[in-house]
Amino acid sequence: MNTKIVKIDPAHPRMEDIREAGRIIREGGLVAFPTETVYGLGGNALDVTASQRIYAAKGRPSDNPLIVHIADMASLLPLVTEIPEAARKLASACWPGPLTMIFHKSSIVPLETTGGLDSVAVRFPSHPIACALIREGGGYVAAPSANTSGRPSPTMAEHVIEDLKGKIEMIVDGGSVGIGLESTIVDFTEKIPTILRPGYINEQMLRDILGEVRMDKGLIAEDSRIHPKAPGMKYRHYAPKGSLLIVEGQTDRVAAKIEEMAREKTAAGYTVGIIGTDESVGRYSSGIIKSIGTRSDEESIGRHLYSVLREFDDCGAAYIFSESFDTPKMGQAIMNRLLKAAGHQVIRV
Repeated sequence: MNTKIVKIDPAHPRMEDIREAGRIIREGGLVAFPTETVYGLGGNALDVTASQRIYAAKGRPSDNPLIVHIADMASLLPLVTEIPEAARKLASACWPGPLTMIFHKSSIVPLETTGGLDSVAVRFPSHPIACALIREGGGYVAAPSANTSGRPSPTMAEHVIEDLKGKIEMIVDGGSVGIGLESTIVDFTEKIPTILRPGYINEQMLRDILGEVRMDKGLIAEDSRIHPKAPGMKYRHYAPKGSLLIVEGQTDRVAAKIEEMAREKTAAGYTVGIIGTDESVGRYSSGIIKSIGTRSDEESIGRHLYSVLREFDDCGAAYIFSESFDTPKMGQAIMNRLLKAAGHQVIRV
């Protein structure tokens, strides 16, 4: 398949390109496009064949539900059987934005889109290209991350091209994304709103808006065999090709342990990667050393996580050693992704 790649300026999008992308989606095709979180792989959410094509293009298990993207609040009601008052309150505060909510689905949403579940995950993104494309595409666009299943999620079009060129009809290049981690997911099919995936909208922000919320046990368990019931979280995700190990503990001890392991693996002939921050990279001398951002701007860490993991793939790193990032606002989301990428391999020093 010939994949058309179109560059679009988010501030001044060419509507002829947006209309072409929308037409592809309405006719059952697939288009990758930027959102404020990561790039999504979009298809008609109400079209069984389009959803099946998304799974096939990604190599994604078909029991892993897709998120339905909308571009206005009026589009939510046809998708669900009811909208709890707490969900309305959260939508008013956080939509459009990096938030996904789960509801009991209506009959118009195919089971192929929901991974066989009787619930549907819905998001109203804030990215201008995403919203324009959703409207032109018919109003309901299923869009998981636009990567090969299991690989680090794409934060720029180059990542999508690497994984999906030749498998989909179009890639919309809107530049680098702003957040770099997938949306927060909150489940409203339970009596108490439940966080199924942490993100930019963190637990404290949700409590400030909703009052009582709880965490899904699959998020806080160290046993990777316990799987959260959220889109994109059931299987191992975000993983680089090399073995990733996270080191937690006091700063000096973490740096010393990482340097020790990096020297050992380098001496054995392996290509080794180290993930630190602007504050810590000067402590290391072995292997390929990359800063993921600065601890004084934790959003930079979230924004660069997936691109750094992909860079180590390009370097052929067999082993990657990473510091832990227990930052105040986004630490929970960053560590959720990093732990999944590492298969929960952690050393505490």
